[in-house]
Amino acid sequence: MSAEALAFFSKCFPSILSIVDPLALVPIYLAMVGGEARAEQRRVAMRATVTMTIVLATFATGGEVLFHFFGITIPAFKIAGGVLLFFNALEMIHAKALESRATAEEQSEAKTRADVAIIPLGIPLLSGPGAIATATMWSTRARTIADRLALYGSILAVAMVTIVALFFASGLVRLFKQTGINIATRVMGLILAATAAQFVVDGVREILHP
Repeated sequence: MSAEALAFFSKCFPSILSIVDPLALVPIYLAMVGGEARAEQRRVAMRATVTMTIVLATFATGGEVLFHFFGITIPAFKIAGGVLLFFNALEMIHAKALESRATAEEQSEAKTRADVAIIPLGIPLLSGPGAIATATMWSTRARTIADRLALYGSILAVAMVTIVALFFASGLVRLFKQTGINIATRVMGLILAATAAQFVVDGVREILHP
């Protein structure tokens, strides 16, 4: 990986990881599949992670096409997306990350589904509006092929972290307990808030100095 791609990776990986925040998903994942056999739990985790990866990679690839189709400028999307991410970050700082991705009713209904891997785990709990907006906005900042490859690499790296978190969900809950998970979520929220602010600053700068 070139120095340029590595620098881009070092920026987009933390922001995508912070909005996906797989550690915060661990308790609800266990509530949905904790009673299943270990093999079934891992099958669900794998399918949910693959779903997330496909969704984020799709928007990272075709996000700008959607902008042109709807007549949305990239600076406007950066500002709107930054505001959206900032509100997500505030909820994460208050340890309410899951509430911002799915309502209590949706989470309750999901527990009775025969297969929860794609909905709601893959969408919207792992790849919700905030994650989609983040992947799309980083795609607008990818100026070279190396940058774009670094973005896809970031999505794959987040997928690897996610699958590890879900595979070892029971151990993570025993290790961190809910308090530890909440602390990690708040730290991720701070990272995401800084990313959101940077997107807004970039959008305003591009409007004022096209």
